[in-house]
Amino acid sequence: MKEKARQLFRDKLVLVMVVLGLLTIVAAAGTVTIHRGGQTEETPYLQMQETPGIIAEKDEISGETAGQAAELSGKEETVAEETYQEEKLAEASGHKEKLSPAETYEVDAAQAGAGQSSATALTLNFTENSRMAWPIQGNVLLDYSMDTTIYFPTLDQYKCNPGIVIQGEVSMPVVAPANAQITEIGNNEEIGNYAVLNLGNEYTVTCGQLKEIQAEAGDYLEKGQILGYVAEPTKYYCVEGSNVYVEMDHQGAPVDPLDFME
Repeated sequence: MKEKARQLFRDKLVLVMVVLGLLTIVAAAGTVTIHRGGQTEETPYLQMQETPGIIAEKDEISGETAGQAAELSGKEETVAEETYQEEKLAEASGHKEKLSPAETYEVDAAQAGAGQSSATALTLNFTENSRMAWPIQGNVLLDYSMDTTIYFPTLDQYKCNPGIVIQGEVSMPVVAPANAQITEIGNNEEIGNYAVLNLGNEYTVTCGQLKEIQAEAGDYLEKGQILGYVAEPTKYYCVEGSNVYVEMDHQGAPVDPLDFME
């Protein structure tokens, strides 16, 4: 009985091995087909011809393309910014008739000072034949007078005046009357915040009653560039109202600024 069981086990083992062998042969035949007569072999795998250097060339092209795109993008941004600024100035100029006097003058000042740098050194050569721009457009409330006295309404007294007082609205921009270097920024009780401008050849101009001064001592300003803005008047000019005080000196002595105005 035991002998029959062993024989049956051996027969089943042989049968299993035969089946596994057949399955292996079928699988191999499905994977590789060999034609011996023509010495041709076929495989189910796709064979690709290698092309050396393609990846490196693509990387180089991608790098060049990215660099060109970045450069073009930078140029487009610059052109767009310049176009925007030009359109804003053109738009402002086209609507000047709809603006208040202070806003209109701010447009003019911005155009005069556009693109100018206070850090750029200028040649200062103001002479007796040179002419200054008006720091603001307005009526002269108090004239220059060093030979005789004039009446000051707020002080209710007569006295000499070494400068002129020009009417202006609060926050109206005040521009540099000529190419100049700022030599002093200060404050005093009578004219409030002020800036002293060196025009060259011992000519200086002091502008007072300012706020938000746009430069520091040592900075250069071109003619027409914004210096600051009109402040509220000090207690010495309450009756006269908001204004800009302008005093001009040559070789340390006051001269009439109106003699040099355009």
